[in-house]
Amino acid sequence: MEALVAELKRILTFKDDTNEGDLVIVAAKEPQLLVYGMVGPIERDETRRDEWWHVTLHLLGIPLQTVVWTLREPQFTGKEIFTMAGNPHFIKAVSLPPVTEPGESKEEQPVKKTARISKLTKIK
Repeated sequence: MEALVAELKRILTFKDDTNEGDLVIVAAKEPQLLVYGMVGPIERDETRRDEWWHVTLHLLGIPLQTVVWTLREPQFTGKEIFTMAGNPHFIKAVSLPPVTEPGESKEEQPVKKTARISKLTKIK
């Protein structure tokens, strides 16, 4: 799981916190799972003395699944890998680029060239 988390941190931009409405990446070893999710309500578990939270996750797979996990803040913010039933899990909010409205000017972003495409020929 540590290697997978390291690879995810290399290819994705993450947020430091997690809030309702955030897009998160959810990874689990058993069952093998790597899926995006949307965070629903986060509510304090008042039955515990320590700070535990009921975190609602809408897993964006097919079929759509909604789960509620009881987690500590370091667990649902990606600060630590945690286990459920002995299986490692990881959750962390993904940072999304800002949305621009139609007609708004976008700042020019440098385009990375990764390959050169030669002239295409029409085939009859």
